[in-house]
Order: sequence, then structure tokens, then C-alpha cells
Amino acid sequence: MVLLWLLGTLVVLLLALFAYFAFAPRIGSNPAGERLARIQASPNYRDGKFQNLTETNMDMPVGQLAGVMWEFLKGGEGREAKDTIPTVDLDLAAWKAVPDSSFAVAWFGHSSLLIKMGGVTFLTDPVFGERASTFSFAGPKRFNFRQHMRVDLLPAVDVVLLSHDHYDHLDRATVEQLKDKRFITPLGVGAHLEYWGIPAASITEKDWWESVDAGPVKLTLAPSRHFSGRGMFNRASTLWGAWVLESNGKKVYFGADSGYSPTFKEVGERFGPFDLALLECGAYNVLWSNIHMMPEETAQAGVDVKARVVMPIHWGKFSLAMHVWKEPVERLTVKAKELGVPLLTPRIGAIVTNADLSKSERWWDGLK
Repeated sequence: MVLLWLLGTLVVLLLALFAYFAFAPRIGSNPAGERLARIQASPNYRDGKFQNLTETNMDMPVGQLAGVMWEFLKGGEGREAKDTIPTVDLDLAAWKAVPDSSFAVAWFGHSSLLIKMGGVTFLTDPVFGERASTFSFAGPKRFNFRQHMRVDLLPAVDVVLLSHDHYDHLDRATVEQLKDKRFITPLGVGAHLEYWGIPAASITEKDWWESVDAGPVKLTLAPSRHFSGRGMFNRASTLWGAWVLESNGKKVYFGADSGYSPTFKEVGERFGPFDLALLECGAYNVLWSNIHMMPEETAQAGVDVKARVVMPIHWGKFSLAMHVWKEPVERLTVKAKELGVPLLTPRIGAIVTNADLSKSERWWDGLK
């Protein structure tokens, strides 16, 4: 009788889980119709999914996967910030005053940034909710900030620029507050946006190496070594990538998520040098280093793309791996010095114009 009860409970839980992934608005939607047809015509789409340019095996043996899940569940000392992270209130007047001939960035933790070029304001991968998770009630929770960015605290945003559809880069609740904006995304990501109420006319989707203009700014989607998917069975159903932004002789590289690959050198040869490269540095582990760079590889990627200055992103807000929360920037600092890579580490919320290195601070020192 007890066994039957346990089996029945398990069946109910599994059915509930499948129902959640099938119907919960937070999950999003899969590409269909003309969008799917364009995806299927992409040279980067084969065997029913998008493919990385570099062979990338993401399969993990069951035993190893179970071990990783256990490590996540039990937690570890220092993986999450215990102290409140000091932030700077965004100075809206200063942001508005950035000259069209200059460029500026303001970072809000992880991969959410404002980038201003040619007078155009871009908001990248905005995740302003409490969790970067499939579920609103469980999963990675943001660290304590003195002030978390909110949509109502932003300046006028011209374009929301997305790199891929993972939960730590695409948040339904945040997107729904930006319905009046223009969205530029990799192929297929627009399916989620339309499902959440963004008009199709406001969405531009691009394949790797394709370009689009936003006012005087030229944007090109460059390949990255990663993957996509928000549901149980839709891995690699939408495209992922990095963005090259060019205007008035200035160039910024928004690298988003990527394992180390030869593409960084190709990007450097095609578009470099860059005035600033915003490169992933966090959520890494040797078990999945082919999709998330190790900090030392981040420094090398900066060399490869010919960046005059590198700014680490994808850290400082969520615990998405087993490393100590501030380890990424500490390891990167050591390797960047060794390679002679200038490193920009501003406080969260601070406006930095023209990659001004004087805005760098070791603000994490002394924090637990």
C-alpha cells in the first residue's frame, strides 16, 4: 500500500512538472510558422537544432550530473554574498549628457547593462526579477544589493538587446515592463517575446554575422559557444550569440555567454580593435568550461578580440556555479595583469564613459 502511494505521488508530481513546462507563461514559447521556417533555412541549424561552430559536447554522465546537482543543493561557503553589495544610483542626468561622439556603459550585475553609443541607449539582457530560474518561487536568488535596478529607474531605452533565452538573460516579468521598446535578438528568441505581448513589428531577429542598424549604430550578431532553451525538450531551438556595436569610430563588444573558442580571434580580425569588450566571467566550472569560460580564458579572449579594455560581466549577482562569488574577478585580475590586459571594474550602477579606467574599484574587497 505504501509503495502504491509513493508511486502515485511520483506520477502526480511528474504530471504537474510536465504541465508547468507546457503551460506556465514564464517558460515562453517555441518558434513556429514563418519564424521556424527562417530558422530551418539557417546554415547554423542542422538536425533539428542550432549548432556551435566549434564541436561542443554538453552531455554529462548520469553519475556526474547527480553529483553536480547534489553540490548545488547542499550549497557551499562563500558561493553567495552575505554582505550587502554597495551600488551607485544611476545618474539619469549624466547618462543623458553623454555626447553622441562618446560611448558609455552602466552595469547592474550579471549581464544586464546600459550601453550608449551614437546617442542610442541599449539595455542588454535585462533580468530585474528576484530569481534567475525556471520557477518564480525557487532557484538562484539575487544577492542583496543596496539598490537593485528597476525598469522605472532606467533612462529612456531605445533598444533592448538580447543575447539568448536562458533565464539569467531573459526574464518575462522584466520584458513585460518594456513592451513599448524595440527588441533585437538572435533567431527564434522573438517567439518568447511575442508570447509575452511584444508586437512582432517591434522585434528584429538576426543570424550569425548578420547586421542591423539602430539609428547611427551598426549591430552585428557574432557567434558564441553556448546553447539555448527554456523548456524540457527545446535545447538549441533558438539561437545565441554576442553583439558587435559600432558608431562614430567607436566599437564595443558585448560577449554575453560563451566557452572559449577560435571565434574570438575571428571577431578580432573582422571588427577589432574594440574600445571595450564586455566579457563573461562567472558561473564556470571545469565540467562545463566549453560553454562558460574560465576566468583565465576571459583574459585571453580579451587579447583575441583585440580589446583595448576588458570589463568582466556575468558575475556579482547570482550564484550559478560552485565557485566563491567573487573568485571570478580575482582570478581574472591576476591573469589580465599577466597578459597586459587593462581591466575595468566599476561599481554596480556607475556610469563609465569611454572605458575610463579611473572608474575601476576593487569594491568587492572586504565583502563576505
